[in-house]
Amino acid sequence: QIKFIGESDSGQAIPLLILSKAGIKTPEETELPVVYIQANIHGGEVEGKEAVQIVLREILFGHKNYLLDDQVVLICPVYNIDGNDNMADNTRPSQEGSPMQAGTRANGAGLDLNRDGVKTEAKETRALLQEVILKWDPLLLVDLHTTNGTWHGYSLTWAPSYHTVGEYETYDFTWNRMLPEITETVWQKYNVMMGPFGDFYGLRRWPVQTFSTYNHHPRYLVNMMGVRNRLGILSEGFAHERFYDRIHAAHAFVTEILEYTHAQGYEIMKLTEEADLVTIETYRDQSGKGEKGVRFQMVPVEEPLTLRSYDFGTYLKENGDTVIFRKPNMVHVENVAYRAKFEPTLTAKIPRGYIIPKSMEKIAEQLQLHGIIVETLKERRSFEGEIFQIEKLNNAARRFEGHFMVSLDGAWKLAERNFEEGDFWVDAAQPLGHLIFYLLEPQSDDGLTAWNFLDDAVSDGKEFPVFKVLK
Repeated sequence: QIKFIGESDSGQAIPLLILSKAGIKTPEETELPVVYIQANIHGGEVEGKEAVQIVLREILFGHKNYLLDDQVVLICPVYNIDGNDNMADNTRPSQEGSPMQAGTRANGAGLDLNRDGVKTEAKETRALLQEVILKWDPLLLVDLHTTNGTWHGYSLTWAPSYHTVGEYETYDFTWNRMLPEITETVWQKYNVMMGPFGDFYGLRRWPVQTFSTYNHHPRYLVNMMGVRNRLGILSEGFAHERFYDRIHAAHAFVTEILEYTHAQGYEIMKLTEEADLVTIETYRDQSGKGEKGVRFQMVPVEEPLTLRSYDFGTYLKENGDTVIFRKPNMVHVENVAYRAKFEPTLTAKIPRGYIIPKSMEKIAEQLQLHGIIVETLKERRSFEGEIFQIEKLNNAARRFEGHFMVSLDGAWKLAERNFEEGDFWVDAAQPLGHLIFYLLEPQSDDGLTAWNFLDDAVSDGKEFPVFKVLK
């Protein structure tokens, strides 16, 4: 079944392929686990697009049809269809064998679709939410990329949906079990070496001492899945291998992911269902008693990494500067600090829910766009909770994705407030409770305040307009 989840900024239809043995067309027709795989979120990173088409042929016309025995597979081979077609000079200079022209990173509106998970400004993001995430509720989202050029020694690197406020068990399953097992299988069956995603981020000494992943924010679609209590996997092909090798690595990874979900799909389904129940219980029973992070810092994981990498050498220039250059041989560097864990630097109390003034309907609509249940008060009511008194509003110095990001400094005070008929009540005791918390907390590092949704209502000395309910 070929459907279209929506249109791009230029009006092109975004294809979605629904693979099932029973000819399933809608989620209401099945109780099977659902897996969603997308490629080409960045227009020039085309290896995933080619790999999923090979997988499609192997499932539909080849020897892999059994992968549909116990799951429904959704594939979007060209998610950023405008970026794919907007060819430009020298857009992927680090990719070996790239043509002079390749697709562009941004979509037709100039937005990076992999920074749009919270603000949802792009047509593609809104279509993905409505037609895939909310409609099909996939247990797993796989997002296929190609790196920008770090000379590590892996044909492909991966990352899970990083753990911040979501339930730990979904991250633990992906990070400690699923990805290591698939990595070993891919090596044994395909002779493809994979490892955890990371970059040197400006190599200034050798041997390298740290290897760092990307950030934790749910603006990245893979991380958004973790906040929603689902699994997410980032795939990053190695830019410096030949094109056909990059496709081969992506094909091996996608195939073995589907082999894994074919065997473990019902276990993953049970895991996510339990995560939803625990989330509801947390916000129903622990409100005001515990705290969760709203800002985070990247720190090393407990076990240091033995990093497979190209070797590097150094020499001194006449002026005394040290120059680092790459060698052709591969080495293993031991005891590398792998920065891929996120610890809170600022926390906030667990709420029972939030009250949003009826004048701020756009906030309620944004929550509903994410699938969050928002109710309207039918009568005047009193709530006990906290107000956040803003002391200082900080705007970022540089524009990012069209926004000058906002952060707030201030203090919490216990309070009791009356609210009127028509005000919005957001009960955090629902499966998306963690997402509610991350979006509405005033000091969240990737919430609605940070993305300028509340700019008209926040300033120095003001009371934050969203009331946190503790009772």
